[in-house]
Amino acid sequence: MRKAFWVWFSVAFFLQLAAAPSASAAGPYGFIHVGNWKGGAFTNDGNGTFSHCAASMAYDNGMTLVVGQNANNSWLLGFANPAFRYSKGETLPIDIIFDGQSPARIFGNATSQIMATAVLPPNVARIFQKSNFMAATTGSSTYQFNLTSTGPLLAVLANCVAKIKADGIDSAGDFTAPKPVATRPPAAGEAPSAPKSAKAGSQSGTGFAISAGGHVVTNHHVIDGCSGDIRGNLGGEAPVTLRLVSKDASNDLALLQAPSGTFKEFARIRDRAIHSGDAVVAIGYPFRGLLSSDFTVTTGIVSSLSGPLNDTRFLQISAAVQPGNSGGPLLDGSGQITGVVAAKLDAIRVARATGSIPENINFAIKTGALRDFLDNSAVAYETAEPKGELKTSEITDKARAYTLLISCNATEPVASAKK
Repeated sequence: MRKAFWVWFSVAFFLQLAAAPSASAAGPYGFIHVGNWKGGAFTNDGNGTFSHCAASMAYDNGMTLVVGQNANNSWLLGFANPAFRYSKGETLPIDIIFDGQSPARIFGNATSQIMATAVLPPNVARIFQKSNFMAATTGSSTYQFNLTSTGPLLAVLANCVAKIKADGIDSAGDFTAPKPVATRPPAAGEAPSAPKSAKAGSQSGTGFAISAGGHVVTNHHVIDGCSGDIRGNLGGEAPVTLRLVSKDASNDLALLQAPSGTFKEFARIRDRAIHSGDAVVAIGYPFRGLLSSDFTVTTGIVSSLSGPLNDTRFLQISAAVQPGNSGGPLLDGSGQITGVVAAKLDAIRVARATGSIPENINFAIKTGALRDFLDNSAVAYETAEPKGELKTSEITDKARAYTLLISCNATEPVASAKK
């Protein structure tokens, strides 16, 4: 209870960030709950106008980190610690380093004796959105923050701001409520989306084994709407019935479990960040019934470390994916999992909107979101260091032991794996 109280106590101080020094902020209106992050929307208590959306989380190092976006769409950071002894209103230099890169200096404002807040310059905000780790130095003390859980939070905060600006504070509700995923140019804060199932009554996608206990990862929209059994077919073997263990619609992930002894091997998750330009391999079962009954393999590179509108939950990849690839493994050059194939950009819709046909713009869910999901589901997955480059054929041979066709009957057409 003490830790939970401190989280909300720190948010109360952060509310002053968007208001005048003598004013305070009111809220939260609605709520944000992403992992251990909690928050909502806030207004200027002086005039009732919307000021920002924010959420906070307490870290084991004694710090509470607050992340927000204000009504001008600027990103905000707050640092709170009961050991701080600031003079309210003083300006504080804070040096921050993201993922071991060159340090950047920002200037925080002491909103209280124990908290400093800062508006991130646009160039720093862009780096923050793509980073997995941050070290912040103020005075003689350095604090470290794991940022792998902030990707989903940033999308929810952007959604909160967009919703309040469009519909007013009275529209505040559950800003973390899942959104449908569809292949179209997404609105602010939305994930890339998947099209409707081409065939009412059945849907299919891809999945991969991720633990010695027979756990299987796929996309949420692959199993959304399934009626009856969910089936998994490992290449060349009879189908097995998969049990639904957990699902996360907002991050488009689902966890299934096969009977004991189904898999002789399972995938390992890459233990370090992927980089733009790195080679990747996508494996899946596209166009079930139209193409080969075996899985297909495509290669490409990581084109960007974020998805549409800088959604940091996603990688943009050039490896071709098609309807049916959803939920399949995205592998690095050493055969380790570096993402979960999720969606492709709808070329027809974009062409109609822009007059240009996009090529090789596809998306995969990052391993940070995947690992958070597996941790919350209490799955004992394994990580591995990428050692050496393998031939694509070698990566394919290893993936054959843990990559499945996922299929089910559906009561109605739903957003399916058919990318």
